[in-house]
Amino acid sequence: MSKSIPRRADYRHFQDIPTRWGDQDSYGHINNAAYYFYFDTLVALFLAGRGLQPAPADPGSSLAVVVETMCRFHSPAYFPDVLAGGLRVARIGRSSVRYEIGLFRAGEELACAEGHFVHVQVDAATQRQTVPVPQALRDALAALLVPEAEAG
Repeated sequence: MSKSIPRRADYRHFQDIPTRWGDQDSYGHINNAAYYFYFDTLVALFLAGRGLQPAPADPGSSLAVVVETMCRFHSPAYFPDVLAGGLRVARIGRSSVRYEIGLFRAGEELACAEGHFVHVQVDAATQRQTVPVPQALRDALAALLVPEAEAG
């Protein structure tokens, strides 16, 4: 059984993500590698907008490192599209967060691409030792959390 294509209503937060001329490939559509840039940008903008990106040099701070990514393509996007990036959180663990993303072309209800990535919180000094997800991050992500039955 194939998985259904995500709809806009499946996501909790949206951010416009302009495509760039250099994102195109020789076939005239957005290259597959660019989608990971869009995913990372969407999450980074959400976190930065809430003051949740501490500088790595802050004593006792933690960093979120990506340990897993996935992207599934449903239809092409093109330059100069401005994609609507939909964001939700499927799971918040002790030291990890699974973000799920849907990218939508203007006027389209179904995602042209969907994916996820997993952040693991690590000690900023060692960048190896896992640490708990900070409470401020848990609080900010609570509004994005979807019930397990809805998560991909």
